[in-house]
Amino acid sequence: MKKLFVKDLEPDPSITGFFLVHEKEVRNTAGGKPYLRMELGDRTGTVEARMWDQFDALAREVGRDDFIRVQGRVELYRNKPQLTLQQFRVAKPEEIDLGDFLPCTPYDVEKLYQQILGFIEEMKNPWLKKLTSKILTHPSNVARFKRAPAAKVMHHAYIGGLIEHVVGLCGLAKLIAAHYSELDVDLLLTAALLHDVGKLDELCYERAVSYTAEGQLLGHITMELESVSKEMDAIEGFPEKLKTVVQHILISHHGEYEFGSPKLPMIREALAFHYMDDLDSKMGAVRAALAIDSGEPEWSAYSGALGRKFLRLERFLKEESPARK
Repeated sequence: MKKLFVKDLEPDPSITGFFLVHEKEVRNTAGGKPYLRMELGDRTGTVEARMWDQFDALAREVGRDDFIRVQGRVELYRNKPQLTLQQFRVAKPEEIDLGDFLPCTPYDVEKLYQQILGFIEEMKNPWLKKLTSKILTHPSNVARFKRAPAAKVMHHAYIGGLIEHVVGLCGLAKLIAAHYSELDVDLLLTAALLHDVGKLDELCYERAVSYTAEGQLLGHITMELESVSKEMDAIEGFPEKLKTVVQHILISHHGEYEFGSPKLPMIREALAFHYMDDLDSKMGAVRAALAIDSGEPEWSAYSGALGRKFLRLERFLKEESPARK
């Protein structure tokens, strides 16, 4: 069982611990001397590690996504912990518990999946109901859908993050459609259920969250446009115009060209869904920042995704104690 986590690292002349290798490369100092740089992590975060001497043989035995046992010291560099390694090796299988290394959704994914099936069952449009059911109950997709993160870094970037994000969006779809009666709730639900299905193939997430080669080259929007289009074509009689509408909602859900959207939303449901997705993504990023102990009682950690820190409002508004009055 792992005892030392990234979040607990403090200056220490001698530590031993197990970490997952996220990145590994040989760099050169300003003077031209090579050194090994790695980014190591567990479910609480990542830390930079460096080894300055006699690393060649060790580095050849270790690759990205390997679990390793390290010995070294913890130092502060620019007010952040950094490891200086003296020795490391590949960890033995019996030394590793995957739950120590991969952050996961706090929710029960089986219950989340049952909610997904409930949202599909509620649909009135038979074509959209058949399409979403066909994709999200297919044996090759179910296990991956329950496990996949919603992103590598930006939001819900943990095991089970995608299904958590999708369930949240389905709930929003029903609320938004109830408020704006002109919106088609089945289209909003279809968008929520399928807008990130390409991430099942864009990302790999067995040990660390990273991109597949196809994901790097194509991206999830292109990948899901192709896969969902094939599923619509395989449903006999699926209306061609409805197919075009679904395709448009998928390719426009990022909302702006600068955010990788091939088209701007030009259907009211596509526009509404873009803002729903953007809101849920950003709230996920805020939640992640507030969950990290920044060392500042009233402020979150800095969110790279959103480019700011966030005020811990409950603490800020908390009534002053008598001693402070």
